[in-house]
Amino acid sequence: MQRYILRRLAQLIPSLLLITFLVFALMHAIPGDPARMMLGAGEQLDAKQLEIVRREYNLDRPLPVQYVLWLAKAASGDLGRSTASQRRVGEELMLRAFVTFQLGVFAWLIGAAIAVPAGIISAVYRGRWPDLLATFAAVGAVALPGFWLGIMMILLFGVTLGWLPTRGYVALADDPLGSLRHMILPAVALGITSSAVVMRQMRSALLEVLAQDYIRTARAKGLALRATVLGHALRNAMLPVITVMGLEIGRIFAGSVVIETLFGIPGMGRLMVQAVFQRDFPVVQGCVLVMATAVLVINFITDIFYAVLDPRIRYDG
Repeated sequence: MQRYILRRLAQLIPSLLLITFLVFALMHAIPGDPARMMLGAGEQLDAKQLEIVRREYNLDRPLPVQYVLWLAKAASGDLGRSTASQRRVGEELMLRAFVTFQLGVFAWLIGAAIAVPAGIISAVYRGRWPDLLATFAAVGAVALPGFWLGIMMILLFGVTLGWLPTRGYVALADDPLGSLRHMILPAVALGITSSAVVMRQMRSALLEVLAQDYIRTARAKGLALRATVLGHALRNAMLPVITVMGLEIGRIFAGSVVIETLFGIPGMGRLMVQAVFQRDFPVVQGCVLVMATAVLVINFITDIFYAVLDPRIRYDG
């Protein structure tokens, strides 16, 4: 088991380096002079000012050198200073990380609460109207873009019915109920697509388990369908579902960039969008580093959890 964990940990580092370097290179590929963007287009800039800024942010160095210098500082906990607000990037992310984490947890829980029961019902009633209805809903949820669904929910529940707030954020510690009301629409818009993917996996896995001999034997002995599914089939069917649910966290992080902007939530996703438009390289790189690390760590935990639950996993593989 220890060797298995070490191998999985070793696989995280190249992935993280590749992700951060690609984002680093793409940001620098955007047309325009980053130094001029940092100083402001409306100011009268001379060559000396531009040279000072380029030297301060290592913009006068080759791109690989810039990346290595940034990576060395990031490894020591220094993510640099925002060129827009002049605040430490670490401080900016500390203010926004919990907001994105709260939204992601709510979206993940909503997705799981919809997907698991729907997948079970769809598998148990295979070929009948509950299965057809759940399958149709899942295909539609996958096809609908999250931002479109969010806009429709704003128009219906916010503008037309006036049931829920459509923008802003309330801290959970200040007003738990108000925070929950502000999170419902964005979390549902973010979690619906995830629920569709998990539901289809839940249905497929449970159908495979229900076809096993030991399940047919249990049914032949007179065990009720509910007891057979919940007591015997569900645990084995959940193994591949857990993996998919872990991978869906990455989709939720990616979707939070659009959803936070749409609903005016001050999380890391919205901060990253603002930083891209402002050419705020340190903030973009810091956001990507934190999000990529979080997704990779969660996937690593999912792998370990799967290996613990399934003894068929070879720890030396």
